[in-house]
Amino acid sequence: MTPFDRPECASCLTVKELTTLYEIASIISNHYDLDTSLEKSIKILKNSLHLTNCTVHILEDEELKVLASIELSKIQKELSTYKLGEGVTGLAAQSKEPVVVENIHNDSLFLNKSGKRDYTNLSYVAVPLIVDNQTIGVLGATLTKTTEIGFEDCVRILTIISSIFAQTIYSYQLNKNEKERLKELKLYYKMEWDSKVHNFGDIIGDSPKMQQVFQVIQRIAQSDVTVLVRGETGTGKELVAAAIHKRSKRKDEPFIKLNCAAITDTLLESELFGHEKGAFTDARETRKGRFELADGGTLFLDEIGDISASAQVKLLRVLQEREFERVGGSKTIKVNVRLVAATNRNLEKMVQDGEFREDLYYRLNVIPIDLPPLRERGEDIRQLVEFFLEKSMKNHKKIVKITDEAMDELMHYPWPGNVRELENTIERIVLMGNEDGINKFDMLLLLPALNDEKFKKEFKSIPIENKTLEELEKEAIINALNNNNFNQSHAAKELGITLRQIGYKIKKYEIENDL
Repeated sequence: MTPFDRPECASCLTVKELTTLYEIASIISNHYDLDTSLEKSIKILKNSLHLTNCTVHILEDEELKVLASIELSKIQKELSTYKLGEGVTGLAAQSKEPVVVENIHNDSLFLNKSGKRDYTNLSYVAVPLIVDNQTIGVLGATLTKTTEIGFEDCVRILTIISSIFAQTIYSYQLNKNEKERLKELKLYYKMEWDSKVHNFGDIIGDSPKMQQVFQVIQRIAQSDVTVLVRGETGTGKELVAAAIHKRSKRKDEPFIKLNCAAITDTLLESELFGHEKGAFTDARETRKGRFELADGGTLFLDEIGDISASAQVKLLRVLQEREFERVGGSKTIKVNVRLVAATNRNLEKMVQDGEFREDLYYRLNVIPIDLPPLRERGEDIRQLVEFFLEKSMKNHKKIVKITDEAMDELMHYPWPGNVRELENTIERIVLMGNEDGINKFDMLLLLPALNDEKFKKEFKSIPIENKTLEELEKEAIINALNNNNFNQSHAAKELGITLRQIGYKIKKYEIENDL
């Protein structure tokens, strides 16, 4: 029994109103399903105060659409859509004030888009749902011949209820949007993890040139200034961006990445800014772009020099105005994103040649960070070799030793592919090497590219053409089997792998015994 259920007050209209508010507030606070709680509340309005056609409209993309109603069919709900300023519902939303139509049968303001006719209905009241002085929807109700309250009382009680509904809907939307954001981020990070070539945390190295890079990162990390990271392919530009993010005040917010060169011009704008449903042939649903995903955090755009002219214009606007529209959309979306861009191209020459916008270049090049190539980092190469070697041996459950003379070859190799090439080379060494140690000649065989003329002259008998990892692995297994008269046990021991592993490789590469 509620405090208002005393028999002596059963016929008191004021108590009826208070009871209605109490029951609606109880339902709203105890139900986590928005649609169910709104529909139950509407039933209370109908049964207690004899208000019919109670409908909650929600404002979405400048249109008021039915969110909850117990008397309209599915088709009627779809028909009952209003633009701002259109009809009673649209006028209430636009003016942010309650609107009353005393006689719905002869007032042109009452459009009745649903097509529902009932001559016992007399008047209509529409009250806006307002949060922080912004309209998010409208609550409407029809007064009939049996309704016990007048216009003033109806507006008053619906205004109170609309305030309850507005806060409930707003909180629900915030929670829903946050869940969607987390879901999208989870999917994004999963895709990033699955596609990663390497993942080794912060940058390794203490050479003088890298110390200069670290100093710049430390100085600018806490600011929101745009950063342009420059360097050859594979020098670790993404790691620099990640290091900046981790040391910034945005470190608990998303760190989103996009390689602009890996996406066609037609899809790049969709990836950056998102798209609306139906914006193009394959746009089956609305999708957020990287800028929206990175809102509050950091966006890393790799290979920025490869973006199209139209994307350059939109990117410039985002940097200047912090706003954009999705592809196929008209709604302006505002974001708070720190941009870190990277390139291995000569942007200054591209600007001179008219291939890159000069104003965008100056917007990006606020703080430049130049990464040195691996061949200029001296002892950093040794540190990286040891790091990747330990990591690869752990992954492949295998022990491999690199001799001092082999390490010297790694130190003097030019590394055109930089750190990325070094990591792949070390993995190749672990797969193909053994516990006895990789010597100088083994190392020259295992290096992915030998363009140095000195090496070519010194080792004419060694094939120096580039081979894939699988080709080298298959060749090593065949050689080991031939050396041991196809005895798999002895060949496995020579290669430093197990009998089961060599059996799997023989089957994988379809190696047959030709002896």
